[in-house]
This record gives sequence, C-alpha cells and structure tokens, in this order.
Amino acid sequence: MVDLSRGSANAADLLPKEISDEIWAAVQEASAVMALSRQISLPGPGLTIPVITGDAAADWTAETAHAKVSRATLDKKLMTPYKLTVLEPFSKEFRRDLPGVYAELARRLPNAIAKKFDATVFGSSAPGSNFDVIGGATAVALAPHASDVKKNTYAGLVSAITTVAGNDGSLDGWALSSAAKGLLLGQVDTTGRPLLLDSIINGSAVPQLMGERVAYTKGVYASGTPNTVGFAGEWASAVYGIVNGIEIEVSDQATIIDGTTELEVDVTPSSGTATGTVDVPNVVSLWGTGMFAIKVTAEIGFVVRNVNRFVKLTDATRA
Repeated sequence: MVDLSRGSANAADLLPKEISDEIWAAVQEASAVMALSRQISLPGPGLTIPVITGDAAADWTAETAHAKVSRATLDKKLMTPYKLTVLEPFSKEFRRDLPGVYAELARRLPNAIAKKFDATVFGSSAPGSNFDVIGGATAVALAPHASDVKKNTYAGLVSAITTVAGNDGSLDGWALSSAAKGLLLGQVDTTGRPLLLDSIINGSAVPQLMGERVAYTKGVYASGTPNTVGFAGEWASAVYGIVNGIEIEVSDQATIIDGTTELEVDVTPSSGTATGTVDVPNVVSLWGTGMFAIKVTAEIGFVVRNVNRFVKLTDATRA
C-alpha cells in the first residue's frame, strides 16, 4: 500500500504549521512573479476574474444641459490552479538533526517551487488552459552596439517602457536574471562612467531601474540566440492565485518512483535476442531503505490582462 497522506508517520511532529508557513513565505520571496504581481485566494475549481477593459469618460457639460452618459467596459478572465510539486527523499540519519532538516527545507525546496513557477510564466508552455504565460511578448534587445553610442542599453530600457506604453500599459516592474544584472552594471556612458553608479558603490543589487522596482529570479533566464535575460511590464495587471497555501506531506512508509532505467528486452521470444528497449520505473521502498520523503505541493494559477503589456529582454545587440 502506498501511503503519501498527511496522516503519514511523524508528519505532524516533523513539519509543524509554522515551518510550512515559513517555507511558503520563502517561496513568495524567491519568486519574481509573486513579488511583482498581486495575490488572490483561489478556490480549487478556479475563478472568474472581472477585467476592466475601458473606463467611463467624462465630458464638458453646458449649464442646464444633460450630463453625458458613459459606461466602463468589462471582460472576464478565467484562472485555473495547477499543481506544482517537488518530492525529495532523505536518509533517517539526516533526520536526527531536526533543525538541520528545517534549514535544508527552507533553503532548497522553496527555490524549486519558485524557479519552476517563474520559468513557466516566463516561458511559452502553460500547464493547461486558463493559465497565462508571457514568453511570447515582444523582444527588446539590451546589449549596446559596438560603434553607435546612441544604440546603448539605456536606449533599450527606454524602448521597453515605450513598447509597453504603446499597448496601453504602464511599465511598473522588472524581473531580471543575474545575467541581466551583470549586463546593466557593465554599461557606461560616453565618458566611461557607470550608468548604475549607486548600485556599484553600495555593492548591492539594482533595487530600482528607471524608477521602477526590480525582482531577481533564475527562472527568467532562457538560453538561446539571443538569450532571454529578463521581462518587464505592467505587473499591476498580473494576478496569481494560490489554493490553501503550501502543503507539506511526509512519509517513511511510502514507495516512490525515482526515475526510470532503460532495459533491453526480447520483443521476439523465438529469436532469443534482445531487439528493443523499455523504460522500467526505479521503485524505492522508503521503509526498506531507512529513508523518508518530503513532498511539497502548491496549487497555483496565473493570469495577465494583456500579454502585450509585457516585453521580453534579451542580450541581443541593439540595432
């Protein structure tokens, strides 16, 4: 019998609620999407979110004349939650030092959830319907031109703002990778003075860019030609929802599948030779091996009002 329920042995003692809350807080801190977007509570079946697509318009009215009638226009977006999980086995010897387990969880597992969530949002493949991704946003190059000083990184940042504005949006945040940070800190003006001098002097990250907040995430980087190093846009129109926070399940009685092994098989018994391969699950008995496993689950949804209010930042050379 496979037992992965929350009633598994030692679950309550190993991971009390305050530890689960601490892990969820760490997920939110590690995710650029969560740091920049607005959070809502999301029921399991999903949610219909009203979206204002146009505002009522005022007009000048002459004395005794009837006021102009105007109405806002509305649309709706559906948000559906999808399950994001990570399952990690440990030896029971590792559990002897409980503070060490907690510290390891707080350091590692939240980053796995946050990185995958961010990579999905910034990618082109959603886990299902009613979950928005912004990987198809307009690309803006940031690397400076080798000989034309007007085609510099600063011009690229301005281009990001104007591109968002051209789609009736207002850029209010930047999600950057470490590669983008390095690119920005390396830029200088025509006299050789760093564009982001304050950040270099203080030895800190770039907290603001063009007056707007910055969040860092490994999930935003995607290798390619060119590489994707960040995203920017109207985060006020982006919403993520979670169902019941984060769930932590622990078991030392379960059987888990740890990948697969490719085996040769004889698909024609009469020949007596192996002529094909099959993938066989690697089944591990936690009880039999003296191990336990921790499964972290978060049900998350994400939608944006309009993907055109975002831009994709690349390390391509400004043209």
